Parts: sequence; structure tokens; C-alpha cells
Amino acid sequence: MKNRTDEIVNIYRVRQSQVEVIESGVIVEKPVSLSVNGNIWLTFMCTPVDLEALAVGFLYNEGIIDSKDDLRFVELHPDTQMVEVWLSKRVEKPENWRITSGCTGGVTAVNENVFIKQNQEGYTLPSVEVTALSKKLFENQGLYHRVRGVHSSALSDGKELLVICEDIGRHNTIDKVAGRMMLDDIQAKRKILITSGRISSEMQQKAARLGVAILISRTSPTTLSIEMAEEAGITLIGYARGRKFNIYSHPDRILISE
Repeated sequence: MKNRTDEIVNIYRVRQSQVEVIESGVIVEKPVSLSVNGNIWLTFMCTPVDLEALAVGFLYNEGIIDSKDDLRFVELHPDTQMVEVWLSKRVEKPENWRITSGCTGGVTAVNENVFIKQNQEGYTLPSVEVTALSKKLFENQGLYHRVRGVHSSALSDGKELLVICEDIGRHNTIDKVAGRMMLDDIQAKRKILITSGRISSEMQQKAARLGVAILISRTSPTTLSIEMAEEAGITLIGYARGRKFNIYSHPDRILISE
């Protein structure tokens, strides 16, 4: 049976001391286990859609795999809520997972002090495209517009959204983007990541792993994410809403235009 992303429940709506019972859509949250080469590694708390991409993208962003060639096969088992990944190489399960600031309690074994430096000299983006991409992300959040309570991230080439993913966990959305890129062979010479979520250190780490030149968020970054973006050569943009946004690192990449 296909996993559902949202369900209809009965709620009591209170307005000016008046109560009515109505039906309302609510985002689904489920535990999904990740098995690597026959061993259970961890359990995601996530929205049960694009689960194969979530598993593959997580392994890529953690540095466990580097390309599609590392994958033998990926299989989703809806009955047991597990994604089974078999690799073409032996890998060791990290001994120490670190709890991240992700909305659903994400984990990582990546050292936040390890930066992936970007070499994208000469790449610029007009400021009007920053706000345009943020608007496109908002307009294409299908699940969000139905039930709210969900984050989204998208990969862009500077003009179009090449892939967009939604999940209750903001960090999960970037893992799903990475997985969709790998599984669907999506290539982008110039990579821009747009997200609805707060940019914390693990979000910045994943963006760097994807090789993006520009990271755009509709909300705020943290101090550590700004330091990481500066070191990694990523232009970090926050509060991209309407015609306004803030640039926190490498501002020379954004061409201010009327």
C-alpha cells in the first residue's frame, strides 16, 4: 500500500468562544529504518515519501557513498517501514551519532569542522533571481499548501527548480534532494539550494556536500552556519521573502539590480 503524506482527522475548531467539529488535513510522521548491507543503522522520523531518495541522500551527505556506482540496489519495504540499501563496497557503521538541531531529532556522524570548499569563481546571480527562486519554492510546496507543518528544499540551476522535496524534517528535505539527484542522474553545473528551513550547521554541511554555490533560506541562519559558509565559499542568504533578503557570507556573488 502506498504511503500517505497526510491524513484527514476530526478537530475542534474554536473561534470567538464558538466550537465546531470539522475535518482537517494533518501531515503524517512515521519512523522509517535504514538498513545498509543487511544491518540496521538508524531510524528516520520523516514524512513517508521519497524514502529511497532520503536513504541514498543521507548516505551521500554523510560521506558514506560518493556516486551512484556505490549502489547495488535500493528497496523500500512498506510493510516494515524500512529502506534496504546494498552497496558495492564494505562500509562501517559510525560508532558515534551526534544529535543535530533538526526538527525531528536528526543525526550525523560528520565532523562540523570539516569544510568542503567550493571552487566557483566567476559565478554570479542577479538579486532579482534570489527573490524569484524563493517565490518559486513557496509556490511549489504542494504538501505545505494542503496541510502546513512541512518543510521543503529545492535544487536550482539559477532559473528553474530541478528537484523539490518536502518533509517534516528540514534536514530530511536536503537528504531527499541529494538522493533524487543521484537516483535520477540530475546534473547542474551551477547549483543553488533553496529551503524553507532554518540554516543550522548540519544544514550548511549538507549544502556544502552537494557542492552548491548559493544557499537561500526563507528564515534565519545560525552563527556556526555563517562561519561554515564563509569558510566553504558559499553565499548564504536568509529571510528571502518578497523583495527582501539578507546576505551573510560572500556577498560579491550577488549582483544587485533594480
